[in-house]
Amino acid sequence: MVSFLLNTYSKQTIEEEILDKVKKKILHVSKYYFPFRGGLEQVARDCVTALKDMYGQKVFCFNHDNEQGDAINVVDGVDIVRAGCFAKMFSQSLSFSYGKLLKHTMEDFKPDIVIFHYPNPFAAHYILKHLEKSTKLIIYWHLDIIKQRFLRIFFSLQNKRLLSRADKIIATSPNYVEGSLWLQQVKWKCVVIPNCVSVDRFMRTPEVDEFAKSIRAENNGKIICLAVGRHTEYKGIGYLIEASKYLDNRFRFYIIGKGELTEKLKRQAKGDSKINFLGSISDGELKAYMSAMDIFCFPSITKNEAFGLALAEAMYYGKPSVTFTIPGSGVNYVSINGKTGIEVPNCNVVAYAEAIKKLADDRILREKFGEAAKKRVVEHFLDSSFANNIRREIQGV
Repeated sequence: MVSFLLNTYSKQTIEEEILDKVKKKILHVSKYYFPFRGGLEQVARDCVTALKDMYGQKVFCFNHDNEQGDAINVVDGVDIVRAGCFAKMFSQSLSFSYGKLLKHTMEDFKPDIVIFHYPNPFAAHYILKHLEKSTKLIIYWHLDIIKQRFLRIFFSLQNKRLLSRADKIIATSPNYVEGSLWLQQVKWKCVVIPNCVSVDRFMRTPEVDEFAKSIRAENNGKIICLAVGRHTEYKGIGYLIEASKYLDNRFRFYIIGKGELTEKLKRQAKGDSKINFLGSISDGELKAYMSAMDIFCFPSITKNEAFGLALAEAMYYGKPSVTFTIPGSGVNYVSINGKTGIEVPNCNVVAYAEAIKKLADDRILREKFGEAAKKRVVEHFLDSSFANNIRREIQGV
């Protein structure tokens, strides 16, 4: 009996080893990776999760911890190769070891497919340099470089080479394919895969519900408005602070996140008791505030906000939103004006305040938009749909 089990175990082990050898290999190239938190990095992790067990996988990225240098560790059972960086310029990390480490990783791992999360011009240079002709290249186009005019012009030729080399390009919304000057040129290579909300990550627990109750109790009689995002120019938090000045004291604003503009934003909000900065908080706290809020404020102002993952997450909690009109961005694809929230002219703080007031004054409208918002996410933006879409497009390369 023992001999039979040993023989069976050996047979199973051999079969597993054979399967591992014949699996296609995917190298994901991201700017950073978990535990770093960012929209691009979350999508990269969602990709890895969706393709797990179907492919051999590795992730290559910059090390978000500048003091650690080059490093290799494991996240969710996948090797993460991190190149140490010495500086950051125009939001682009710089590294002495990146090119050599990427070349070594490609030669050692021998990927059949590279999924490259764009924008990342520094990485693009070395991908074009070291990518084998037989290796398929999928570009995950998160957004155009639009703010840094010098970079946009300087890397124009690189973008042309990158898009020419790509076998497939993934965009996060049809709006971005139509609105991007780059993607318009290669529409036949583009497919749309919306970003996703993780059901497991945003599942409510008794602890979350209890904390949400305490937030509501603390703000009894108030309309709770929530904003979530990195404190950088395109997130438009400053416009939300200005809009607050047109609203009375029945409103309470909570702003989650931090960034290079945090101190400037706090100075701008000085004297406005309605505004509270929470900084970075845990997932449990985030879920509690999303449960407790009445209105989600998403004041992004440029196409740098290509999709709006935090917006979709708030909609999943059945909350109406207020957004600006951003031509070419996926924000106005995620939330539909007059159905899941209210959209107002870009940068118009008076109109933004009026939209918040309209939702505050009409509980039935809030509930109607909130129900439609939850339905839209369930039908289009859940991780199960995302996984099916990614698997289909990768298999079709």
